Amino acid sequence: MKRNIVLIGFMGTGKSTVGKILAHKISFEYIDTDREVEKVTGLTISQIFDNHGEQRFRSEESIVAHKVSTLQQKIISTGGGIVLRPENVETLQSTGLLIELTATPEVIWERVSRRSHRPLIKKEMNAEVIAELMAGREPYYQCADYRIDTSEKTLLQVVEEIEKILQAREKEQGETWFRPLVGRKAIELSREA
Repeated sequence: MKRNIVLIGFMGTGKSTVGKILAHKISFEYIDTDREVEKVTGLTISQIFDNHGEQRFRSEESIVAHKVSTLQQKIISTGGGIVLRPENVETLQSTGLLIELTATPEVIWERVSRRSHRPLIKKEMNAEVIAELMAGREPYYQCADYRIDTSEKTLLQVVEEIEKILQAREKEQGETWFRPLVGRKAIELSREA
């Protein structure tokens, strides 16, 4: 049985933000593989790319992918290129339900152009370049169990769509994805409603 929910997809599709909201709603712990790489190395992703290159980052990312796949009841938000290494996909699939978040190149460009900390964003980057990069990665994202286009959805709509997937899997396959809320979290969510 799958024990984790793994969000994959190109940068700027909402993986981190959706992951945090979903983790809160279903009482899973949230893990961001990029932040885990930063913790382990003591460097930002940009510093790793600048000082050691993409291959070093991908190696650190693979170590983190293996580590987080041993955990249970986690929402794991991954870096956009984690699927480039087949061993990462195999490791994450072994214990996780893979959900790809996607969006149009134009929407992604709008989202990521506001941030400068992403190592693959260059000054000459635009929606056309993003479309080319996405096309190159598309075959790798085919490993996803489900795909959600976030282009015209709010964050909560994306989270609700994932919740519907999990509810259907509970009903059809007997998987348990939702834990009863008790204590402070139950009170916090009841106040939000």
